[in-house]
Amino acid sequence: MTRLKPTLLLLSLLATSLNYAQFTDAINSNRPGKSMSAFSVGKTVFQAEGGIYGISENHDILNYDAKGFGGELAIRYGAFKEQLEFVVELQYQADQYTTALQTTNRSGLKSTTIGAKYLVYDPFKNYEEKVNIYSWKANHRFKWRQLIPAVGVYAGANLVFGDNPYTFATDPSISPKVMVITQNHFGRWVVVTNIIADKISTDYPSYGGILTVTRGFNEKWSGFLEVQGYKSDFYSDGIFRGGAAYLIQENIQVDASISKNIKDTPSIFYGGIGISWRFDKNYKDVLIDSGKDSKGDKKAKKEKEEKKKRVDEIEGEPTTN
Repeated sequence: MTRLKPTLLLLSLLATSLNYAQFTDAINSNRPGKSMSAFSVGKTVFQAEGGIYGISENHDILNYDAKGFGGELAIRYGAFKEQLEFVVELQYQADQYTTALQTTNRSGLKSTTIGAKYLVYDPFKNYEEKVNIYSWKANHRFKWRQLIPAVGVYAGANLVFGDNPYTFATDPSISPKVMVITQNHFGRWVVVTNIIADKISTDYPSYGGILTVTRGFNEKWSGFLEVQGYKSDFYSDGIFRGGAAYLIQENIQVDASISKNIKDTPSIFYGGIGISWRFDKNYKDVLIDSGKDSKGDKKAKKEKEEKKKRVDEIEGEPTTN
């Protein structure tokens, strides 16, 4: 007799774990792309994502050049509910702005945004994957449920401090930003879309979207391609990005990327490197039930522990041929 029963029980435990949302064993960072994922980092989880970049910008009509560097930092924290995440995003830039008449050194917070994201719908919530222990092909075939995206919503505020060289003088100190997020998983492929309405109360509101396609090559390496478009009465453009990320350990990831827009008014090119780090020592599995933290968490956890105990007991029994 083979160890069929232990294998079956182990697969059952893995299938049950699909009901636990948000948190993943390895860090799930939004870097190095600019889109935001639909899922939160998980309740009580703290995550920091930062990087530095170099930028070169020139305008054929206005005849100016700007070259410099910048830094980005995103702080993410899951609180109150498993589906809820609070986000603070900062971007600082320093550059040299040169025209035919003069050269100006600029620096300041190019953008400061605070907001919250909430997972509205998860197609795999309360869904238990049927595992076929006899067929690898059956377990890895395409599943129509993968076409149904997870859906999240984001609402935040742009903050402007003092005399900022990267904003309009007419911009208010606070302006809203809202976003609808979708996310699909197709095996090693992940597709994320963001539909964005930014600075909608200002003289120059901006509307646009981001499409990001990520591919996991193995347990350590992943790559991405991304396209972003935005339109306003002041400026419209499209940007293409590409890059890769490497998982140093479960809670640390490093990345590198390059970006190029499609216009020459101005023409923009920049590249950067970054790192993401997660602190999850206080995290506890939460069972998602109908969009609410289930009151049966303790019972579900106990049942999972009992299943694991039975697996250990069975695996400890001697086997016969």
